[in-house]
Amino acid sequence: MIKSLISVIIPAYNHENYVQETIESIINQTYQNIELIVIDDGSKDSTWQKINELKQKCEERFVNTVFKTRENKGSCETQTELIQNSKGEFVYLIASDDTAEPYAIEKLYSFLSKNPDYALCVGDDAFMDSESKTCYWDKNRNIVYDKNQAEYFTFADFLQKVNDLDFSKDYFGTYSTLYPRNYIPNGYLIRKSVFEKTGMFTKEAPLEDYWLMLQISKYAKMKYIDDVLFHYRWHSTNTIKQKDKIGEYLRQTRIHENKLLESLDLNTVMPDVKEFIQKGNCYKKQNILGILTRTVSMSPFKKIYKYKFLGIPVLTRYKKLF
Repeated sequence: MIKSLISVIIPAYNHENYVQETIESIINQTYQNIELIVIDDGSKDSTWQKINELKQKCEERFVNTVFKTRENKGSCETQTELIQNSKGEFVYLIASDDTAEPYAIEKLYSFLSKNPDYALCVGDDAFMDSESKTCYWDKNRNIVYDKNQAEYFTFADFLQKVNDLDFSKDYFGTYSTLYPRNYIPNGYLIRKSVFEKTGMFTKEAPLEDYWLMLQISKYAKMKYIDDVLFHYRWHSTNTIKQKDKIGEYLRQTRIHENKLLESLDLNTVMPDVKEFIQKGNCYKKQNILGILTRTVSMSPFKKIYKYKFLGIPVLTRYKKLF
C-alpha cells in the first residue's frame, strides 16, 4: 500500500547557521513519500547558498524538490505560497532553525491516516541551544543544562504548566481553550484539506501560528502525542522573545479574529465553537473600576479575580476585547 504524499514546507529567513541541519532532519525521516518545498524569504545572509548546497542530495531523496528565493514578503505570504505550491495530502511545517526527530512524520501520519475527524497531530518539543545541544528552561525561560536547575524540561511541559492544561484531555485543541492563548507545540502535521475551510494566512492576523490554530479548531479536532518528536531552537533571535512585537501581533490577530466571528456560520463549525460564541466568551473580563486596574485575562476553566481593592476582590463585568 502506497502511503500518502506529505509536503514538508520550510519558510527560510536569515538562518545560515541552522537551515542545513533543518533540511538534513527531513532527509533522515523514516517516512519515505515526501516532497520538500523551501522558500528563502529574501535572506540577507548566506541562507540561500546553504540551501542550494543540499539540492542534489534532496533531489535524490524526495519525490519532488522545490527551492525558491525571492524578495522579502514576510512570514504570512511565504507560508501561504508554500502551502499553495504543495501537492501532498498532508503538510508538515518546520522553521528553518528547528529540527525533527527521524520518526516524527511517520508517527504523526500514523495517527492522522486512521482518524479522518482530526486535522492536526503534534508531539512534544525538546529545547536545544544555538549549538544544537539539548537544554532546559528555568522559571524565566533562560537556558540551563542541569535538570536539577530546570523548571521546564520540554515545550509541552512549559505550555501545560503556565496555562494550567492537561494535553491528554479531550479539550486539547478546542476553540474555547485556544481563544485566550495559543498552546500548540511546534512540529505539527496538518491535513491539507482543512485549508479549504480555514483559508490562507493574512497580514491582518500577523501572529500566524495562533491564527491558524484558531481556524483549524473551528472545523476539526487536534491530537497531542506525548513523545518528543521535534527540537525547538532557543537562541538570541527568537521572535517570541520580542515581547512588545508579539503583544502587538496578538492584538491585531484578535481584532481580525473577532471580525471573522461576526460572519461565522455557526452551523458549519465544531459544537464547542458555537457554544463559546453564544455564551459571550469571546470577551475578556475587566475590572469595573478599570481606571484603577488592568485587563484581566480570562481562563476557560475558572474565574480569576487577579486584582483587589483594599484586599477585597473587585466586581467584574464583561467587556469586548478591543
